[in-house]
Amino acid sequence: MESVISTAGMEPASRSTYWHQAIAEAYFSLNLQFGDAANFNGELMSWTLGAVSLSRLRSGALQYRRLPKHLAQDNEEQLLVTIPARAEVYFSQCGHDVRCSPGSYIIERSHEPYEFSHSEDADLWVLKIATKALAGRIRAPDRFCSMQFNAGEGVGGLFADLIHHIPQRFASMPEAAREAIGKQLVDLLALSIQSDDRTLTSGSSTVRTAHLTRIENFVRANLHRLELDPELISRECRISIRYLHELFRDTNQTLGQWIRDMRLEAAREDLKTSRNPMSIAEICYRRGFSDQAYFSRVFKQQFSMSPREYRQRHLGH
Repeated sequence: MESVISTAGMEPASRSTYWHQAIAEAYFSLNLQFGDAANFNGELMSWTLGAVSLSRLRSGALQYRRLPKHLAQDNEEQLLVTIPARAEVYFSQCGHDVRCSPGSYIIERSHEPYEFSHSEDADLWVLKIATKALAGRIRAPDRFCSMQFNAGEGVGGLFADLIHHIPQRFASMPEAAREAIGKQLVDLLALSIQSDDRTLTSGSSTVRTAHLTRIENFVRANLHRLELDPELISRECRISIRYLHELFRDTNQTLGQWIRDMRLEAAREDLKTSRNPMSIAEICYRRGFSDQAYFSRVFKQQFSMSPREYRQRHLGH
């Protein structure tokens, strides 16, 4: 789906209310403060790519605030990946402040209060994805809030380039292709984050960073293996089992919980695939679950519906 929302031609007195509603529908509830409410203009274009939403937001000076009262309104946590194409933006969340200029991108969490603003006319590309979608590729993605990443070169540049080309190609792409492109954007985002040395450590040594990189890459590549346990991981990554568990102490998950959640997220992505769909049993075993009943039970605990119900909802059959 493609849509365009604009304040052009509207009475100035109605624009702020209209823009509040447009922003809430495109992203989530936010408080807005306009730099010049009487002369404000804004345009919001959006494209749906399967479970991913891409938008381009052009507007006058604005401050967006996500307040504690807004957090209870949303169930599933979302991430906004913002790439400024014009003017610097200011962002503050989780006790960290950052100023992001064109050529970079930042990540915003829906489940933590934040402030986002630009004092000049801005042109922003925004990718909205479920936190769990990125968690299936990177451990604890919420730790990246208020970090600035490179969108001008390397994998980050490729990620930004693909985003810029989507609007011109969107109308000619079938639904299955749009869904595939959405998944590729998430994959490129994950690769871009992983290429930054800061992402796998919280002030720890480069040795710790190297170990975590090796662990995450190995686990993602071996989700299909039933024997993917601490013994196998520690042996293949050449560390002790005790140290393996210590590396995960800075998160709210154990290693086992993280592997299970990665498998569930990968299975959820499989269930949404409309091209050459696999049976639920095939998905179960492909993602490392040895028992279909157990898979269905933990999937329902995680996503509040069975695998079959999830497929029917997203594929319409």
